[in-house]
Amino acid sequence: MSDIVILLISLGIILAGAEIFVNGVEWLGQKLNLSEGAVGSVLAAVGTALPETIIPIIAILFGNGGGAGHEIGIGAILGAPLMLSTLAMFVTGAAVVVFRGRRIHGYRVRADFSSMSRDLSFFLVVFVLALGCGLIPESLKALKVIIALLMVGLYVWYVIAMVSQERDIESDEQLPACYFAKKHCPPSLGIVLVQVLCALLLIVLGANMFVNSITELAQLYAVPAFVLAIIIAPIATELPEKFNSIIWISREKDTLALGNITGAMVFQGSVIPALGIMMTEWRLNSGALLSGSLALVSAAFLLWQLRRRAYISGVSLLFSGLFYVVFIVAVMQGVVR
Repeated sequence: MSDIVILLISLGIILAGAEIFVNGVEWLGQKLNLSEGAVGSVLAAVGTALPETIIPIIAILFGNGGGAGHEIGIGAILGAPLMLSTLAMFVTGAAVVVFRGRRIHGYRVRADFSSMSRDLSFFLVVFVLALGCGLIPESLKALKVIIALLMVGLYVWYVIAMVSQERDIESDEQLPACYFAKKHCPPSLGIVLVQVLCALLLIVLGANMFVNSITELAQLYAVPAFVLAIIIAPIATELPEKFNSIIWISREKDTLALGNITGAMVFQGSVIPALGIMMTEWRLNSGALLSGSLALVSAAFLLWQLRRRAYISGVSLLFSGLFYVVFIVAVMQGVVR
């Protein structure tokens, strides 16, 4: 019971740290005169993805026992893209259906075509590389490292392309007050940097607590740490993306709603798997490959819908949830172990 309590507390700390980080990084972007596209689609996407980013790194570096820690790390790495491409899309589609009465376009999701098409295409390429590395024997570790470095390089190229081709940000609203300086607007750069640093420390603390508690629970209930990590961690840590998407869909800011998710998919499908490839043996069993394949199929389906119609409907987003149902059934049947 104490491990469960610590698990819940750690998730709360992680999400609180992520919220503070996102607020601070938005102000940091303004202070550094970064483009809205860079702040919204790169910094904000990375910020909301920070909890599920820190967890595998902490698990791999400081997990109790290299085996269990590596299992948690790999599970969290593969679970994030799966959750984003299936369950997060389903939640967004459900929001479209719920708020269809107040939306001008009804069931249609009017996200920026070029931005979303680029994100999904990039994700498919880099995540295929990540899964392919799981089939390469450990004797060819040098080849794995080269592919991992290529994935990081591709993400750097993506960021440069994003900044040079700024997205169409639909919100002209002012930034919310800086949490560390609510009475001083705009805050100083020093205060913003302190807020970002404190948020990072909170996230690291929460992630370390999460890894320790999930390892203890896995041993106590004889449940594979990989299974717990690939289900529990992403559902909890993807809450910022899901919550933000619901709000933006209700306000018919579809580009922001889906851009936050697809931007996080790009980051989670390239940089984080690259770290896992370099820091672990990165041997993927059939269950891990199935989980990754479901994420790819869901993303490919959405890309096909987008290019066929030049838009995505709420029904298509709801359909993405079926791939997550397939994953849960695979877990219950023991396929994902």
